[in-house]
Amino acid sequence: MGTTLNMNRVIHAAVRRDLDRLEAALADFAGGDAERAAGLHRAYEHLRAELHHHHVGEDTHIWPMLAGFGVDAGLLSTMESEHHAMAESLTSVAHAMDALAADPSVAAAAAARVRVADAREVVEQHLTHEENELEPVLLPYLGTPEWRATEKRLRSAPPRVTGEFFAWLQDGMDPEHRAFLRRSVPRPVTFVLGRVLGRRYHRDVATVWRA
Repeated sequence: MGTTLNMNRVIHAAVRRDLDRLEAALADFAGGDAERAAGLHRAYEHLRAELHHHHVGEDTHIWPMLAGFGVDAGLLSTMESEHHAMAESLTSVAHAMDALAADPSVAAAAAARVRVADAREVVEQHLTHEENELEPVLLPYLGTPEWRATEKRLRSAPPRVTGEFFAWLQDGMDPEHRAFLRRSVPRPVTFVLGRVLGRRYHRDVATVWRA
């Protein structure tokens, strides 16, 4: 895949975007704003859930498919290990965000911001590694029956979950990525999923980033 845009990179961009948003919001946090603390906590938990779902899909479906084609087991093991490291780092952020929700102080926000900055380093290392090393390995197998079956399994989720994913993905999406999404998924489909089935995201999370 090289530097060619693909859905994996669009998802990665959304993860990077939200970590940037969260760090900036924590830097600007006004002490005593319990409502804002609760909103940031909610927005972070949504990001964490989306990233967890993405990585479970890779660990459960994509890596085993590649293993079946004889792809380097060391690379796949490293990808899985990096997922575990990311999960641990994101859990440390979750604890810090819990603390902020319980005590919406400037000090708690500053502590959470440190955790987010640390997590960003761990996340960025993995995302870059996957883009540079794993995507080119996957490329020859796209279009195979095995990949089509894997894609089908990856897409099997309740409508609400899929809707919230598309709502999250498109929230603040840059023009290049939006154009790619429109080429990949019919626009009426992304509208129904993102705006109708994803309305809870717009109500509970998108409004946090707009504040």
